[in-house]
Amino acid sequence: SGMNLIIDDFDHQLIIKVASVQQSRMQVYFIDNEEYFPKRHYLNDTEGNFMQNNDERMMFFCKGVIETVKKLGWAPDIIHCNGWFSALVPMYIKKLYNKDPMFSNTKIYYTVFDNPFKGDLNNSLSEKLLFEDLQDKDVEMIGNPTFDNLNKFAISYSDAVVQGSKKLSKNLLNFIKNNNIPVLVKTDDDNFEEQCLSFYDSTEKAKKTLNDKTKSIFVSNKSVVKSKNQKYTLKKKIYESFYTKIEKLTQ
Repeated sequence: SGMNLIIDDFDHQLIIKVASVQQSRMQVYFIDNEEYFPKRHYLNDTEGNFMQNNDERMMFFCKGVIETVKKLGWAPDIIHCNGWFSALVPMYIKKLYNKDPMFSNTKIYYTVFDNPFKGDLNNSLSEKLLFEDLQDKDVEMIGNPTFDNLNKFAISYSDAVVQGSKKLSKNLLNFIKNNNIPVLVKTDDDNFEEQCLSFYDSTEKAKKTLNDKTKSIFVSNKSVVKSKNQKYTLKKKIYESFYTKIEKLTQ
């Protein structure tokens, strides 16, 4: 199934695919587009060059995730974005979907990784975003869409942030420190999922996340992962399975 998305004032087909991870009772939804996501191409073309339309591919992915959630009728308590390629999702939720009742209680968590892209994103990214119902001030932080600026942009629209890598630029670390939102610093690879569960539970803005009706959506690269109506013990297994793979997915 699918729909069309408008990116830079042009229609692009969004294709939605679904798979199940039976052992973890997890559903994974993949979004695709033959133009933006040709086979075996992630960020670089066949010659190894950083793709010139990575800005539009990021726009398509971030908006596509949200529209997929809407189409499937989920009302998430948490959307947890992972890595710079998902950096537009927090802004979309807070600015374009802020009046949609499906997202009225949604809290945004954003994980920063030390995985900068090797190339330059198109400087017209912010201009293309203005084809949406946005103002210049909403996107001015990414007038120059560097790796650090994209991460700072995402953090500025998030309710909490996870430092997923020990090493980040001083610029980013200072921004996180001064942004006045809850922060989780990853300290142990083996217990990262435990840290995240505790962070969800202890963050004042997301106290609902461990009750029986919690819905959580994890955004990473081309997939959307949903867990729904699970007891804590089962949710713990789901998160354990997911977080053991999460850094590989975001590289």
